[in-house]
Amino acid sequence: MEFRDNEAIYLQIAALVSENILLGKWPGEQKIPSVRDLAVELEVNPNTVMRSYEFLQNQGFIYNKRGLGLFVAPDGRDKVKVYRKERFIQQDLPEYFRNIYLLDMDLDDIAALYKRFKAENFNHKPDNEK
Repeated sequence: MEFRDNEAIYLQIAALVSENILLGKWPGEQKIPSVRDLAVELEVNPNTVMRSYEFLQNQGFIYNKRGLGLFVAPDGRDKVKVYRKERFIQQDLPEYFRNIYLLDMDLDDIAALYKRFKAENFNHKPDNEK
């Protein structure tokens, strides 16, 4: 994973975990990688992964089963989606709209580009989404 300089690493790791939940790779009630395993995989300090997991637990996306590890909450996907939508609307969308306006782009063109992007990158939906 290549980390960006403009956001804390623990938040980028939390975003990666959230994305796995949204994509259905880690469905509700599934055990997620241990702190140590994910730290090794991402080549980061385990404390950084622990901070990410604490953040995700505080949001209710994952939970701890004492002695067994961390698991995706049964409604984790729904909670992640609500959180990420709100964050996108508040942080990313204003800049997106600004660029569309400044570049004098048409929303129909954007829609066509989005459809092509989806087809090329996400040709399937998670099992639990229509």
